[in-house]
Amino acid sequence: MPHALVVDDDHDSAASLRELIAGEQFTVAVAHNLRDARRQIALQQPDILLLDLRLPDGNGMDLLADPKLVANSEVVLCTGHANLETSIQALRLGAADYLVKPVNLKQLQGVLSRIMKPAALQAEVEDLTANLAQSGHFGHLWGRSPPMQRIYEQISRVAGTSVSVFITGESGTGKELVAQTVHDLSRRRKRPFLAVNCGAISPNLIESEIFGHEKGSFTGAERQHQGFFERASGGTLFLDEITEMPLELQVKLLRVLETGRFMRVGSTTSQETDVRIVAATNRSPYQAVASGKLREDLLYRLNIFPIELPALRERASDIPLLANHFLARISEQEGAVRRFTPAALAALVEYPWPGNVRELRNAVQRAYVMAQGDLIDETWLPSADQAGMASGWAPLGAVAGPASVPHEPPAPASAEHRRAPSEGQGADPSVPFITLPIGSSVAEAERALMLATLRHFNHHKERTAAALGISLKTLYNRLKEYAAEGAATTADRPPHRD
Repeated sequence: MPHALVVDDDHDSAASLRELIAGEQFTVAVAHNLRDARRQIALQQPDILLLDLRLPDGNGMDLLADPKLVANSEVVLCTGHANLETSIQALRLGAADYLVKPVNLKQLQGVLSRIMKPAALQAEVEDLTANLAQSGHFGHLWGRSPPMQRIYEQISRVAGTSVSVFITGESGTGKELVAQTVHDLSRRRKRPFLAVNCGAISPNLIESEIFGHEKGSFTGAERQHQGFFERASGGTLFLDEITEMPLELQVKLLRVLETGRFMRVGSTTSQETDVRIVAATNRSPYQAVASGKLREDLLYRLNIFPIELPALRERASDIPLLANHFLARISEQEGAVRRFTPAALAALVEYPWPGNVRELRNAVQRAYVMAQGDLIDETWLPSADQAGMASGWAPLGAVAGPASVPHEPPAPASAEHRRAPSEGQGADPSVPFITLPIGSSVAEAERALMLATLRHFNHHKERTAAALGISLKTLYNRLKEYAAEGAATTADRPPHRD
């Protein structure tokens, strides 16, 4: 039977924990101070150590100061209240989780069900790291470049804990793959991993989808519905595009993170939740706060452990590895093996990839389909020259070969839509572009770029979204915002009089 050690100077609390843990088929020992705790550990190494930090003869973290003492024990902090400081403290101390006093059975069962010796987790991470040079991947992520090795180190550090993770990075950099890898290396791996794109769900339905609803709570609610928090119980909930979540729902999410409880739509009874949150955004989170898209208090609650993914152009040495990985998968699916020529790989490395890894994957698939034989050359691949990166500007709708994704730079709302500079400047004079005056805000640049690209593609939204490297849903959301802003501006103007 697994063994647990409860270290708590409150005799009633310790007795209650002992009874609950024994009911889960554990042997249990109790210590009321550090001296007794060390003695109990020497007698029998616990599989799980439930540790109160405030003890008569010192602080509970003194036990963690000696790594050998608890190296083979999963440490769970016991605290009077869960908050940001508790989460950060748990991470710093290397604790796997924390329990809020008074501990209830469901919380405890969740923690006990996830027991895994730290040495086992560490060995798994070490195996992945050791095989990285040969395999080229770490979990679901591919790449050997220094920026990616830094990401792997961060994942290794946080995966075994229970703290929230906030992933940032451009669209297409692989934020969901990071979240999946964190989950797979965590103690929650046997429970569900659910991904929610907050920008792809109607604002009228997102609360019901996340928290669930009761039968009859609104028109069309013909039966009770379990939301993502219930379906992901014991596992990980990935909230992608968190800045697209309505502000009123962000308030409720913050409440869940702070209390561990939620209510279905139409219910008057709260429920406990045992879910780890991983959030992500392709915006700058602080700019999202400044623009009113993200609550500042929610940002600080989510941003306990930030991971910033590099753009593909910042790790160009990984491009051949990624391209060959995608090509091998496609060849296996289609039943015909093809390979890149050296010139094709060189062209892939030179291209700036505004759509990042997602664009690279699509380009490889397109080139595979268009290839005439077993070799894929650069004919159907994007071109760095046509992307116009060398001269510091990027063309609108620049076509790289017969079928490619164009690349655009930011530009302000007041930017002019012009033709490209003269050939003497090293640019294609037939390609339109937009200028970016110094001092333009990011929001103005984003708006001008989207609207100019939309006009360039004759209001074809699918091509516009592909050119910008964003989802079609995100494009629709932005255009809706711009339309609302335009209506508000018009309403503020005085009526026209002759």
